[in-house]
Amino acid sequence: MGTGGTIASRGLPGKGAVAADSTAVLLQGMSQPHTVSSTDVLTTGSYRLGLGDLRTVAGFVQKSLAHPEVDGVVVTHGTDTMEETAFLLDLVHASDKSVVLTGAQQTADSPAPDGPRNLELAVQAAASAELRGSGALIAFSGVVRCARGARKTHTTAASPFAGGTEVAHLVGTELVATARPLARRPLPVPPPAFDAIRVEVVTAYPGATTELFDFAVASGAGAVVLAGTGVGNAGPGFAESVRAATAGGCHVILGTRAPWGPVVPTYGNGGGIDLVAAGAIPSGDLNPFQARILAALLLSLGTPAEDFAEAFSYYC
Repeated sequence: MGTGGTIASRGLPGKGAVAADSTAVLLQGMSQPHTVSSTDVLTTGSYRLGLGDLRTVAGFVQKSLAHPEVDGVVVTHGTDTMEETAFLLDLVHASDKSVVLTGAQQTADSPAPDGPRNLELAVQAAASAELRGSGALIAFSGVVRCARGARKTHTTAASPFAGGTEVAHLVGTELVATARPLARRPLPVPPPAFDAIRVEVVTAYPGATTELFDFAVASGAGAVVLAGTGVGNAGPGFAESVRAATAGGCHVILGTRAPWGPVVPTYGNGGGIDLVAAGAIPSGDLNPFQARILAALLLSLGTPAEDFAEAFSYYC
């Protein structure tokens, strides 16, 4: 299943790289001994995707998994926002068949494209009986990892993803399973309301004021993810703004701008302890952008306000 991204991109004079290749083109010359069919859902850079596009991908994946002759689904995708789409697919995954996302760091017309070998790895992972029950996965540069907790951590490296749980890796040409992710109850596929849900991300930093946070709330955001410092902190005024936001019906998720580690409310004087007391919901191990996807999905499903924090905590 193709959505575009670097793996499908070629350079255009004066315009930079643009997604253009179909999945049929991507599959040409594959050496995998598997029967693979292709569908093009989107052909665009993942930096251009909206929530409606993610819902479209989720819908196509669910339909594909329902076919008894399908052993697994591969989604080619841009790396910029792969972690968000992969996490959404994991949240709604109700099959024991694997869904594997992959892409490329080098364009299809580069001197050394990495898309073909990543695609072969993804097909191998999707067909693997050992990886059944692993949910949504990301396959890249010889490693397969679970979607939850995965992040793009380097802009140009051949292996740009880290985090999550490594579930398999290549040893020579053999894919060796190493772990099985913890399964959670699947959520429903997002309804059309998902497309228009607003969940904003606001980052804390030295000297930050609450103006952007307050504006997001006042302008109609259903939730705001506060990417705090350290284990989940923010400066003067944020505890008061969080209290006002939650009192007005806007959910606040407390995350961290640190690349790794959980949110652990520890400090007073406006820190995480006070933010949670004001109504913020800790994001656990989720980075701010995966926390945003979870919040948007829960909102689109009409999760009652009194159940939102409990539901978020279960899936985070």
